[in-house]
Amino acid sequence: MSIAVFTIAFALAALCAGVMGYAIQRGATCTVAAVDEALKQRTFHRLESLLEASVWVAGGLVVAAVLQMLPHMPAGFAAGAWTVVGGALLGLGAWINGACVFGAIARLGSGEWAYALTPLGFYLGCLTVGAFERPAAERLAGPSPVIAAAEWLVWPFLAFAVWRAAGAVRALSAPGAASKPGAAKRAARVWAPHAATTVIGLTFVAMLLLVGAWAYTDALADLAHGMSMSLPGRLGLFAALLLGAMLGGWTAGRWRHVPPAPAQIARCLIGGALMGWGTLLIPGSNDGLILIGMPLLWPYAWLAFATMCATIAAAQLASRAGTARRLRRMAN
Repeated sequence: MSIAVFTIAFALAALCAGVMGYAIQRGATCTVAAVDEALKQRTFHRLESLLEASVWVAGGLVVAAVLQMLPHMPAGFAAGAWTVVGGALLGLGAWINGACVFGAIARLGSGEWAYALTPLGFYLGCLTVGAFERPAAERLAGPSPVIAAAEWLVWPFLAFAVWRAAGAVRALSAPGAASKPGAAKRAARVWAPHAATTVIGLTFVAMLLLVGAWAYTDALADLAHGMSMSLPGRLGLFAALLLGAMLGGWTAGRWRHVPPAPAQIARCLIGGALMGWGTLLIPGSNDGLILIGMPLLWPYAWLAFATMCATIAAAQLASRAGTARRLRRMAN
């Protein structure tokens, strides 16, 4: 690849990373928030939107495979006890942090500066994960079932994409969109969780085709282990992701300067470290699971994500029960 072509590809990938960060912030994308919505409101809109991001990535990979444009894909891993341990640590870290690795970007994009320490905690976790004695994760041989069945899956996915696009057009052209209140409602619809995660999925596929599979947590993990191959470029994409999130917070009127409090600093560092441990034990963090492992229908990714969600739910319920007990003691 010539320098000019590489420069153009990287510039387009950085633009996609910025748009992804913008969508993460505007859609308040976060697994912790999705589980909280399920427990408190008994609705699953955010969780469904995260799963829909996987559908869009899977569809994009299927189309790329049919067009013979698919780059080298990361291997899957065998599911086992360490997958469950990693998923539990990932969920516990996200709960302590108050946000998953997606949500930390959204919170940072709103000016909550303590969340700048979540990536640092994640990096430190990756440095210290050697405290866990475990064998190397077993890589799976053979292609993903999604890629193997690409010629069969491409048509259902295209029908799904047309259906979703038609729904988006109808929503944007609803009566009252021209008025100021209508415009505000239209903006809310544009960046509803489903729409935001659709943008996340599509920009991820574009980045995969331009520069290969990329997740900012993978870049931090590689940095912790001294793997320098393409690392400057990947960290540059991480910077673009953060800038996009901050632009999203500013344009949405959510930007506010929130100095980091000591307690939140501790939570972000500890939560980030636990997520780093979980990521390397699975292996994969929730951004990589949602955008790579789950779209490719690797069982380990679905098991790890389900364990993560269950751990977040258990932690939230335990915290709620503890708060209720303290209030009863105070009342007595």
